[in-house]
Amino acid sequence: MTHRRDVLKLMAAATAAGLFAGAGRSDARPAAWRPFRDTLAVDGEGAVFALYAGADPAEAAAEFASVRASGLSGTLLTIGRNAPGEAAFEETKKAIAFCTRKIAEHPDMFVLVGTAADLEHAKRGRRLGVVLRFQGAEPLGDQSDRVSLFRSLGVRVIQLTHQRRNRVGDGCMEPDDAGLSDFGRRVVERLNAEKVVVDLAHGSERTIAEGIRASKVPVLVSHTGCRALADFPRNTSDENLRALADRGGVAGIILWPYLRTDRQPMAIDVVRHIEHAIKVCGEDHVGIGTDGGIAPVQRTPEYERGNRGNIEAMIAAGALPQKKADGVYLFIPDLNVADRFDVLAGMLSARGHSDARIAKILGGNFARVFAEVWGE
Repeated sequence: MTHRRDVLKLMAAATAAGLFAGAGRSDARPAAWRPFRDTLAVDGEGAVFALYAGADPAEAAAEFASVRASGLSGTLLTIGRNAPGEAAFEETKKAIAFCTRKIAEHPDMFVLVGTAADLEHAKRGRRLGVVLRFQGAEPLGDQSDRVSLFRSLGVRVIQLTHQRRNRVGDGCMEPDDAGLSDFGRRVVERLNAEKVVVDLAHGSERTIAEGIRASKVPVLVSHTGCRALADFPRNTSDENLRALADRGGVAGIILWPYLRTDRQPMAIDVVRHIEHAIKVCGEDHVGIGTDGGIAPVQRTPEYERGNRGNIEAMIAAGALPQKKADGVYLFIPDLNVADRFDVLAGMLSARGHSDARIAKILGGNFARVFAEVWGE
């Protein structure tokens, strides 16, 4: 099936071809929520393609402008390869070195986040705090002690699985759900000991449940939807959402087609999933994990063709049940602006949610987990 790295390649190609819409707030969408400028906003999975090897340096300025316009204080940035074998270990180390070097080259734009204080520092300086993370524990191979090595290189969040089975456990598209392996439990124990956040996004139902129980500290499901509203393998059940909240964790609502079973989701569907998660988990355990680029995407013919191919592959693999790929996108069309967090905040405010609750959802809840786990 289509893997996230394939989607990232498509979106990175769009960047290199100049397909990102103009940076800044859309003329049709003025600032939606007055406190946003002073709020710590964290994307549970948001990409800056200029920080990856192979990106076109000539396109970086436009993408950086969108990063500034986003108003985000932090993002979890996928850096680990979920390829099989030792290649994942070596390639991931190279990717980390490249990314950290690019961050250091732009101190006015980025902060490499190693502590909770770094995230606050990024917010005060109106820069983007970059939290390095894996999507899949493949770079660890069969050696849990590599957690220590990768932490020393800057990794602060490790997602255990991607779509399929690995040494740690089963992903959400694995037909026989065996949950965490014995090795997976040792990895969770080592992550706790090394103060690295456990992320259960993309996990199977059993893997998520067992990961929550295995961890002695709060965990994340960084980018997901609510399975009660849209029954997709990638979404999380109410039972697991409640268990996550009981242990102090946070679920980030995704901005992908997983939010509806019948047609393209829109911003109101994101809000409905946020509100359902609040009802199940409580306001202290909900965030936003977009799972896309921070810069908005322009729907050029090239992008349309690539997007359609990805959607068709996901339907064929059973990840999406839609009968047609037409009109379904790997982003939310009416949130295709750099300041989408501000827009969502305004929508939540208009529906009666308090400023304090909105601030938690935009990033305060993720920041709390980081502080509890990192202890810094």
